[in-house]
Amino acid sequence: MRVDIDNPRNKCYKCMRPSSSCICKHTNPIQTNTRFIILMHPKEYKKEKNGTGRMTHLQLKNSEIIVGVDFTNNKRVNEILTKEASSSFLLYPGKENFNLSLRKSSEINSFMGNHPHIFLLDGTWPCARKMLKLSTNLQKLNRVSFDNTIKSKFIIKQQPESLCLSTIESVYTVINLLKDGDLEQCETNDFLIPFEKMLEYQVECILNPHNNTYRPNTKKEIVTKDMYKKSTERNIIFEQK
Repeated sequence: MRVDIDNPRNKCYKCMRPSSSCICKHTNPIQTNTRFIILMHPKEYKKEKNGTGRMTHLQLKNSEIIVGVDFTNNKRVNEILTKEASSSFLLYPGKENFNLSLRKSSEINSFMGNHPHIFLLDGTWPCARKMLKLSTNLQKLNRVSFDNTIKSKFIIKQQPESLCLSTIESVYTVINLLKDGDLEQCETNDFLIPFEKMLEYQVECILNPHNNTYRPNTKKEIVTKDMYKKSTERNIIFEQK
């Protein structure tokens, strides 16, 4: 633990969350054949205590985080691409992508190889689009995607559409699809537990406030944030009754 000078609450070095909501006891890192490279936008790295990129990294032994916006000349990214050019992919939605949900096991194996490297853009959707637009080296990568049929559990954070997933939910989905393609054999039953525990804590804080951050005398109801708010709308995650 450490004490942050700007915010004197104790924080955990590992998950970078306040000690009261530390998720480390719920983490159980798994070993994957696939290496996941989480390209994290600086805003996500510095400000988003509820971001799931770092949480995803804690759950994956074979992963790393690289912070930036334009990765065109990023030494570490280009090192990976140079060594693993034939097996590097970008997880990003699109019609022309290699859709893991629609492919047979043999097709996935043939396309991705035994030890693929998957790059993920971790940030808000506008930030992710900017990262891709600026990073010419990422634009050249083969892209993979999947058909999402579930609704994100991340009800406390805004999503452009209800079927858009957080970073940890996306990786969870990809790993399970790779398991179907015989590229992964790891167990994923507990993979989302840290994410679920974080959500439980945040919802509890909203519905049963215990500090001055929330107004204690109003009845609150959690509202799922399916769409980005308009500029004139307030950034709230509850309604007063």
